[in-house]
Amino acid sequence: MGDRLRSILRAAGLTAFLMGTLAVLLNPPSLSGAEDLLTLVLGAIALVVVTAWATVTVAGWNARDDEEFERQVRRSEELARDPRLAEEATEFELLVADAIDRLPEEFQKLLETTPVVVSQLGEDVGAYGHYFGDSVARGNWESRIVLYQDTLERDFGHDPELLAEQVERTLYHEIAHHLGWDERGVRELGL
Repeated sequence: MGDRLRSILRAAGLTAFLMGTLAVLLNPPSLSGAEDLLTLVLGAIALVVVTAWATVTVAGWNARDDEEFERQVRRSEELARDPRLAEEATEFELLVADAIDRLPEEFQKLLETTPVVVSQLGEDVGAYGHYFGDSVARGNWESRIVLYQDTLERDFGHDPELLAEQVERTLYHEIAHHLGWDERGVRELGL
Protein backbone atom coordinates (compact mmCIF):
# COMPACT_ATOMS: atom_id res chain seq x y z
CA MET A 1 0.00 0.00 0.00
CA GLY A 2 2.92 2.33 0.70
CA ASP A 3 4.13 2.18 -2.91
CA ARG A 4 0.63 2.87 -4.18
CA LEU A 5 0.31 5.89 -1.87
CA ARG A 6 3.71 7.17 -3.05
CA SER A 7 2.57 6.83 -6.66
CA ILE A 8 -0.61 8.74 -5.93
CA LEU A 9 1.28 11.48 -4.08
CA ARG A 10 3.85 11.73 -6.88
CA ALA A 11 1.05 12.05 -9.44
CA ALA A 12 -0.69 14.59 -7.17
CA GLY A 13 2.46 16.68 -6.88
CA LEU A 14 3.00 16.72 -10.62
CA THR A 15 -0.63 17.54 -11.25
CA ALA A 16 -0.60 20.32 -8.63
CA PHE A 17 2.46 21.87 -10.19
CA LEU A 18 1.04 21.75 -13.72
CA MET A 19 -2.43 22.95 -12.73
CA GLY A 20 -1.02 25.71 -10.53
CA THR A 21 1.30 26.92 -13.24
CA LEU A 22 -1.50 26.83 -15.80
CA ALA A 23 -3.94 28.66 -13.47
CA VAL A 24 -1.43 31.39 -12.64
CA LEU A 25 -0.51 31.90 -16.29
CA LEU A 26 -4.08 31.94 -17.60
CA ASN A 27 -5.77 33.81 -14.79
CA PRO A 28 -3.49 35.39 -12.21
CA PRO A 29 -5.38 35.37 -8.91
CA SER A 30 -6.44 38.57 -7.27
CA LEU A 31 -6.06 37.85 -3.61
CA SER A 32 -8.59 40.46 -2.61
CA GLY A 33 -10.13 38.43 0.14
CA ALA A 34 -9.50 35.44 2.35
CA GLU A 35 -12.69 33.77 1.12
CA ASP A 36 -11.55 33.90 -2.51
CA LEU A 37 -8.13 32.54 -1.55
CA LEU A 38 -9.65 29.70 0.50
CA THR A 39 -11.99 28.75 -2.35
CA LEU A 40 -9.07 28.72 -4.78
CA VAL A 41 -6.89 26.56 -2.49
CA LEU A 42 -9.66 24.04 -1.65
CA GLY A 43 -10.68 23.74 -5.30
CA ALA A 44 -7.08 23.17 -6.32
CA ILE A 45 -6.61 20.49 -3.64
CA ALA A 46 -9.79 18.68 -4.68
CA LEU A 47 -8.78 18.81 -8.35
CA VAL A 48 -5.27 17.56 -7.60
CA VAL A 49 -6.45 14.63 -5.45
CA VAL A 50 -9.09 13.51 -7.95
CA THR A 51 -6.69 13.83 -10.90
CA ALA A 52 -3.94 11.95 -9.04
CA TRP A 53 -6.33 9.13 -8.10
CA ALA A 54 -7.58 8.91 -11.71
CA THR A 55 -4.02 8.90 -13.09
CA VAL A 56 -2.92 6.02 -10.86
CA THR A 57 -6.15 4.12 -11.53
CA VAL A 58 -5.92 4.53 -15.31
CA ALA A 59 -2.20 3.69 -15.35
CA GLY A 60 -2.93 0.58 -13.31
CA TRP A 61 -1.12 -0.71 -10.31
CA ASN A 62 -0.18 -4.14 -9.20
CA ALA A 63 3.03 -4.46 -7.21
CA ARG A 64 2.63 -8.24 -7.14
CA ASP A 65 2.90 -8.33 -10.92
CA ASP A 66 6.12 -6.28 -10.81
CA GLU A 67 7.62 -8.51 -8.13
CA GLU A 68 6.53 -11.68 -9.95
CA PHE A 69 7.97 -10.39 -13.21
CA GLU A 70 11.31 -9.59 -11.58
CA ARG A 71 11.37 -13.06 -9.95
CA GLN A 72 10.77 -14.66 -13.34
CA VAL A 73 13.50 -12.55 -14.94
CA ARG A 74 16.00 -13.68 -12.28
CA ARG A 75 14.93 -17.32 -12.80
CA SER A 76 15.36 -17.06 -16.57
CA GLU A 77 18.76 -15.43 -16.21
CA GLU A 78 19.87 -18.15 -13.76
CA LEU A 79 18.80 -20.86 -16.23
CA ALA A 80 20.71 -19.11 -19.01
CA ARG A 81 23.90 -18.81 -16.91
CA ASP A 82 23.86 -22.34 -15.52
CA PRO A 83 22.47 -24.97 -17.91
CA ARG A 84 22.59 -27.58 -15.11
CA LEU A 85 19.56 -25.82 -13.63
CA ALA A 86 17.59 -26.94 -16.69
CA GLU A 87 16.96 -30.17 -14.80
CA GLU A 88 14.60 -28.06 -12.68
CA ALA A 89 13.01 -26.37 -15.69
CA THR A 90 9.31 -26.76 -16.37
CA GLU A 91 8.03 -28.36 -19.57
CA PHE A 92 7.17 -24.94 -20.93
CA GLU A 93 10.64 -23.53 -20.13
CA LEU A 94 12.13 -26.48 -21.99
CA LEU A 95 9.78 -25.75 -24.91
CA VAL A 96 11.08 -22.17 -24.97
CA ALA A 97 14.69 -23.41 -24.75
CA ASP A 98 14.05 -25.70 -27.72
CA ALA A 99 12.59 -22.77 -29.68
CA ILE A 100 15.70 -20.72 -28.91
CA ASP A 101 17.92 -23.63 -30.00
CA ARG A 102 16.09 -23.76 -33.36
CA LEU A 103 16.75 -20.06 -34.05
CA PRO A 104 19.36 -19.10 -36.65
CA GLU A 105 22.78 -18.57 -35.09
CA GLU A 106 22.58 -14.78 -35.53
CA PHE A 107 19.39 -14.63 -33.46
CA GLN A 108 20.85 -16.92 -30.81
CA LYS A 109 23.81 -14.55 -30.46
CA LEU A 110 21.38 -11.65 -30.12
CA LEU A 111 19.66 -13.45 -27.23
CA GLU A 112 22.95 -13.86 -25.36
CA THR A 113 22.42 -10.30 -24.12
CA THR A 114 18.61 -10.30 -24.15
CA PRO A 115 16.92 -12.53 -21.59
CA VAL A 116 13.86 -14.50 -22.61
CA VAL A 117 11.48 -14.60 -19.66
CA VAL A 118 8.56 -16.96 -19.12
CA SER A 119 5.64 -15.24 -17.38
CA GLN A 120 2.15 -16.16 -16.19
CA LEU A 121 0.76 -12.64 -16.72
CA GLY A 122 -0.34 -12.92 -20.35
CA GLU A 123 -4.03 -12.83 -19.54
CA ASP A 124 -3.51 -9.59 -17.61
CA VAL A 125 -1.90 -7.91 -20.62
CA GLY A 126 -3.79 -9.80 -23.33
CA ALA A 127 -0.74 -11.07 -25.19
CA TYR A 128 1.35 -14.12 -26.07
CA GLY A 129 4.60 -12.22 -25.81
CA HIS A 130 6.04 -8.81 -25.16
CA TYR A 131 9.28 -7.04 -25.93
CA PHE A 132 10.61 -4.58 -23.37
CA GLY A 133 13.47 -2.29 -24.29
CA ASP A 134 14.95 -0.36 -27.12
CA SER A 135 15.87 -1.72 -30.52
CA VAL A 136 19.24 -3.33 -31.06
CA ALA A 137 20.36 -0.27 -33.01
CA ARG A 138 19.70 2.11 -30.14
CA GLY A 139 20.32 0.03 -27.05
CA ASN A 140 19.41 2.80 -24.60
CA TRP A 141 17.42 0.52 -22.29
CA GLU A 142 17.80 -3.00 -21.01
CA SER A 143 16.00 -5.42 -23.31
CA ARG A 144 13.84 -8.41 -22.37
CA ILE A 145 11.58 -10.73 -24.29
CA VAL A 146 8.64 -12.12 -22.34
CA LEU A 147 6.69 -15.19 -23.43
CA TYR A 148 3.39 -15.60 -21.61
CA GLN A 149 2.90 -19.23 -20.72
CA ASP A 150 -0.67 -18.84 -19.49
CA THR A 151 -2.11 -17.41 -22.73
CA LEU A 152 -0.01 -19.60 -25.02
CA GLU A 153 -1.07 -22.76 -23.18
CA ARG A 154 -4.67 -21.56 -22.93
CA ASP A 155 -4.98 -21.08 -26.69
CA PHE A 156 -2.58 -23.71 -28.07
CA GLY A 157 -1.94 -26.18 -25.24
CA HIS A 158 -4.47 -28.67 -26.57
CA ASP A 159 -1.97 -29.60 -29.30
CA PRO A 160 1.71 -29.91 -28.26
CA GLU A 161 2.98 -29.38 -31.82
CA LEU A 162 0.81 -26.31 -32.30
CA LEU A 163 1.98 -24.94 -28.93
CA ALA A 164 5.63 -25.44 -29.93
CA GLU A 165 5.00 -23.68 -33.26
CA GLN A 166 3.27 -20.74 -31.57
CA VAL A 167 6.03 -20.38 -28.97
CA GLU A 168 8.56 -20.22 -31.81
CA ARG A 169 6.40 -17.78 -33.80
CA THR A 170 5.95 -15.54 -30.74
CA LEU A 171 9.69 -15.64 -30.08
CA TYR A 172 10.38 -14.54 -33.68
CA HIS A 173 7.75 -11.81 -33.33
CA GLU A 174 9.41 -10.36 -30.23
CA ILE A 175 12.89 -10.66 -31.74
CA ALA A 176 11.62 -8.63 -34.71
CA HIS A 177 10.57 -5.90 -32.27
CA HIS A 178 14.05 -6.09 -30.73
CA LEU A 179 15.52 -5.57 -34.20
CA GLY A 180 13.48 -2.39 -34.59
CA TRP A 181 10.28 -3.41 -36.37
CA ASP A 182 7.08 -1.80 -35.13
CA GLU A 183 3.87 -3.83 -34.77
CA ARG A 184 2.76 -3.11 -38.34
CA GLY A 185 6.13 -4.07 -39.74
CA VAL A 186 6.24 -7.29 -37.72
CA ARG A 187 2.79 -8.26 -38.99
CA GLU A 188 3.87 -7.52 -42.57
CA LEU A 189 6.69 -10.02 -42.00
CA GLY A 190 3.97 -12.57 -41.26
CA LEU A 191 4.75 -12.85 -37.57
